[in-house]
Amino acid sequence: MTSPTAPKAFASQADLADKQVTFSKLSDNAYAYTAEGDPNTGIVIGDDAVMVIDTQATPVMAEDVIRRIRAVTDKPIKYVVLSHYHAVRVLGASAYFKEGCEQIIASRDTYDLIVERGEQDKASEIGRFPRLFRNVESVPPGLTWPTMTFEGRMSVWLGKLEVKLAQIGRGHTKGDTIAYLEDQKICFAGDLVEYQSTAYAGDCYFRDWPTTLDRLDAYGFDKLVPGRGAALEDAVSTRKAIASTRGFISDVYSLVLAGVADGKSLNVIYKEAMAALRPKYGHWVIFDHCMPFDVTRAYDEATGHVHPRIWTAERDIEMWKALES
Repeated sequence: MTSPTAPKAFASQADLADKQVTFSKLSDNAYAYTAEGDPNTGIVIGDDAVMVIDTQATPVMAEDVIRRIRAVTDKPIKYVVLSHYHAVRVLGASAYFKEGCEQIIASRDTYDLIVERGEQDKASEIGRFPRLFRNVESVPPGLTWPTMTFEGRMSVWLGKLEVKLAQIGRGHTKGDTIAYLEDQKICFAGDLVEYQSTAYAGDCYFRDWPTTLDRLDAYGFDKLVPGRGAALEDAVSTRKAIASTRGFISDVYSLVLAGVADGKSLNVIYKEAMAALRPKYGHWVIFDHCMPFDVTRAYDEATGHVHPRIWTAERDIEMWKALES
């Protein structure tokens, strides 16, 4: 007798396998901490200080980043940059204070998102992907707050080395920030770009994201650290990663728009989108995790919700049951 198919585990609760960490040297000043599709961290080493871009999800996990930084420099880690606000990116920030951190920098839009939905995002993300919040008890109570915000553009000087920060448009969130070394043509793109990993679009702006990626592409970076996936170490790979992210976002939104125009329900649109996109993107990391959130956000945007609705742990489960039933 054939046993009934077991229900799909919620989000990534069943993803328990450890990933292999790579610490890539991109230049004398730039490094990438990557882990086979888990969230990345960028490192910039200047004349007198270090900058970390995105912190990891817990202080214990951030300590592994710090160990690798300490293998190449003893300079203080004075700056932490939040490319955007998602708990999995920022809750490790407290680990850097004992390493000399003086400022946590984020865009004003990112700060506003923390005010609006920081607590709900924290509870939601921890429930979705427990492995990425290893030793979550090490996270201090409360939220990770920037100590410095900017609007549009900002430069941070690490001695004579200039790190440029810029908001180039809405995409993964409304607060997305890139950090880059202009002369070296190296960019840390946060989750605006993914490589061989499915873009999480639950808090995104589908109409804006492709245009924002066009602006990013126009910089002509030779190397790029995506939010997830291996560091891209040449211009061709960088352009391909930007293009594949743009293609995925456009494909999801086009399918959902067509379904809405035909009067189909969210459940039907989701199942059709999964069937249509799995052959092309199903091998990407966290495809099954992201797609329910991505299609739901696309459906919201296509039906008049310009700004992303807040995800809560309760809404996560309700959505999953509705789409995976």
